[in-house]
Amino acid sequence: MSVIKVNQIQTANGVIMANLNSSGANIGFQLASTLAPAFSAYQSSAQTLVSSTSTKITFEVEEFDTNNNFASNRFTPTVAGYYQFFTAIQMGVQASIIVLTFFKNGSAAKVVGQTSTSVLSLINGSALIYCNGSTDYVEVYALLGIGQALYATSSSVYFQGSLARSA
Repeated sequence: MSVIKVNQIQTANGVIMANLNSSGANIGFQLASTLAPAFSAYQSSAQTLVSSTSTKITFEVEEFDTNNNFASNRFTPTVAGYYQFFTAIQMGVQASIIVLTFFKNGSAAKVVGQTSTSVLSLINGSALIYCNGSTDYVEVYALLGIGQALYATSSSVYFQGSLARSA
């Protein structure tokens, strides 16, 4: 029988993945942020959307971005895999129709929410999207039946995502 004795496990580039104490108990296991990117961003000022036009939603404030993959209102992961994305928008006035879509590389990838309503509207949705880790990027777009402004708070207009499984 072979035995491997270690007190620390590191990746090839020196990122510590696990620490073991003298009795072999795991005292600190971690998945490096470069291996599991995650982010959360929200809108801090109202954005007015144009009627009948898919408009890219802006997210000015990053709550966290573990691997610096979120910039310019888009997420560009550097690790290939399947990412779970979630977004929500809230309209400041009544909307006739709202279509919320994740765009991948500039094209509609997943329609995640659609509603036809005559009351104040909050719409959200999520999708699992594969990203190649080098050139793919994901953004949020909304299409409205009438032009109007979004509420702009951390709890009403946001975009989040994280690696669900590597490729």
